[in-house]
Amino acid sequence: MLEPAVAQLASPAWQPWGWDPLGVHIDESGIVNAALWAEGADRVELCLFDEAGVETRIDLPDRLHHVFHGRIEGVPVGTRYGFRVHGPWDPAHGKRWNPNKLLVDPYARAIDGEFTLDPAAFDHVPGDTDARSELDSAGVVPRGVVVDDAFDWGDDRLPQVPWPNTVIYETHVRGLTMTHPQVPKDLRGTFAGLAHPAILEHLTTLGVTTVELLPVHHFVSEVHLLRSGLTNYWGYNTIGFLAPHARYASAGGGGGQVAEFKQMVKTLHEAGLEVIIDVVYNHTAEGGIDGPTLSFRGIGNDDYYYLTDGGRRYVDYTGCGNSLDASHPHVLQLILDSLRYWATEMHVDGFRFDLTSTLARSLDDVDMLGNFMTAIGQDPVLRRLKLIAEPWDVGPGGYRVGEFPVLWAEWNDRFRDTTRRFWRGDVALRELGWRLTGSADLYAPDGRRPFSSINYVTSHDGFTLRDLVSYEHKHNEANGEDNRDGTDNNLSANYGHEGETDDQRINEIRHRQMRNMLLTCVLASGVPMISGGDEIGRTQRGNNNAYCQDNEISWYDWNLADWQVRLLEFTRTLLKLRRDNPAFQRRHFFTEDAGEEADVIWWHANGRQSTSDDWNDPEQRCLGMIVSNATASSREAEREKTGFLLAFNAFDHVVDFRLPDSFAESGIVLHTTEHAPAMAHGVVELAARSAVVLARP
Repeated sequence: MLEPAVAQLASPAWQPWGWDPLGVHIDESGIVNAALWAEGADRVELCLFDEAGVETRIDLPDRLHHVFHGRIEGVPVGTRYGFRVHGPWDPAHGKRWNPNKLLVDPYARAIDGEFTLDPAAFDHVPGDTDARSELDSAGVVPRGVVVDDAFDWGDDRLPQVPWPNTVIYETHVRGLTMTHPQVPKDLRGTFAGLAHPAILEHLTTLGVTTVELLPVHHFVSEVHLLRSGLTNYWGYNTIGFLAPHARYASAGGGGGQVAEFKQMVKTLHEAGLEVIIDVVYNHTAEGGIDGPTLSFRGIGNDDYYYLTDGGRRYVDYTGCGNSLDASHPHVLQLILDSLRYWATEMHVDGFRFDLTSTLARSLDDVDMLGNFMTAIGQDPVLRRLKLIAEPWDVGPGGYRVGEFPVLWAEWNDRFRDTTRRFWRGDVALRELGWRLTGSADLYAPDGRRPFSSINYVTSHDGFTLRDLVSYEHKHNEANGEDNRDGTDNNLSANYGHEGETDDQRINEIRHRQMRNMLLTCVLASGVPMISGGDEIGRTQRGNNNAYCQDNEISWYDWNLADWQVRLLEFTRTLLKLRRDNPAFQRRHFFTEDAGEEADVIWWHANGRQSTSDDWNDPEQRCLGMIVSNATASSREAEREKTGFLLAFNAFDHVVDFRLPDSFAESGIVLHTTEHAPAMAHGVVELAARSAVVLARP
């Protein structure tokens, strides 16, 4: 059994090594400082566990600024720990202190153990005082781990890829690596596996610049999944905002996950790749009123969460049972401390914020000048990183695409939906024109740039690109909710058969449509994001909500058919075209009303510039876009050197597209058909549902 003792304080309590920093930290002399913010609580115990799981409880003797803290000796690195917090039990008014609950440290830098179903993890119905008599069971609640933060970063530097040059690859640590034949089995599904040379080769030869990882903060599975025998795969159910997810570490949960994550980042940086992590600060894994008490609820329930009904119930802007109150000073401190930790100690290059509107809220109002947005904008570390908002939540007024401050880029779902509709054949051209040119209608009015728009056609949430052209309806039966979960608004098409088929005609259409949408996404003005696996035609068998499918439904299948190899080569060529030409890396919005100085010209298939009537023609499905490599400093010279014509045909029939005179002798640099389209006498034959890129000679 551990027998630590409270050490005599080595310095006054208001010095940094005391109430600040929060969490459990070990110094050079081997003395641990433990500090937990728990305003309103009466008493806090630090609970230490030896290798046999025997618990030792130590009262934290000092309290300052609502922080209980103390210095303890005899606690080695690797020790598992938690907290027990004493205070009033009055759940009807939002007070849920219960010392019978072992709680995870919100500032734990490593967490070990799985959350398992057990009555001791839950509170009874509010007002039932018998809940205070609940006891812990070993393994019910994960535990923090005392870690050594030492790591040799060498000369690691952030690649700092400029926004206009950025190409994002959204992926999952397990999904990307679980079946890769060149990744050793013991490394599959781990941070170390993601940094394996075979994965690095795929990413670098593909041509992406930035790897965006689905949540890597420590998370647990939702209760309803555990009851149905499933697990959380995506990871949007966080319980530890400073801890790398233990299951993603080949080193296990004893603290080695911290160094393994750092080594992964260092290795990707050496390959020139940025690392962005998807962070979930809008809610926690404690869920709604019937969820488990794991950490925050037992430390300061009415501080951490938005509550309603006098404190009895949780406000749910997220669809996940609760909403963190980021307007509360301490909750905001936790979020900022977490972000700075991942930036300064873990060397990540940026963050994608899940349901960011919730973070900007003050009760029902989404306030872009509120505490969270203001704090991020003023932070000297965070404001220099890549910041990406998912600009919505499910609460009132939560949809805020185009409304975030200038430092932020945003997932642009209007680009996604417009691209899908156009290639399906049911959208007018005007909307497509806005999306191809960086969505100036959304971002220009507030002084933002084209790279404020994260352009995507698919993401982790929804159909894969292959499924988008193979299914008209979702097929989520494996999720155990009778196919009720997941959106019905997929804007997809199956072209004559639901699901996989051997029909060559249908497959040719599908493969062409996949290339069409990739081309539209990558060459449009803005920052393209590719959903990992789309470049190899990954399928989820029609499941558009595979958050609970940690299996072959979600894992990438690296056994590629010939058409998948060709799709991969097409994507590599497409990304190289973007990388090599400034025309597709816009720093400013196009000037289309500048006469001969215009750097974008819209072209009709009949061989003339498009008119307002063309833009408003609801039956028009063909469009030409002429762009130049012109820059503000060398516009004339660059225009004479290079220029491109992108021709899109969403009709289900061939279109003879008459080229401008300056492109009459041009060459085709990329096309989405199986064979190069015919060209003669200044006319290119656009196949049904196809696109072509021509370069001015």
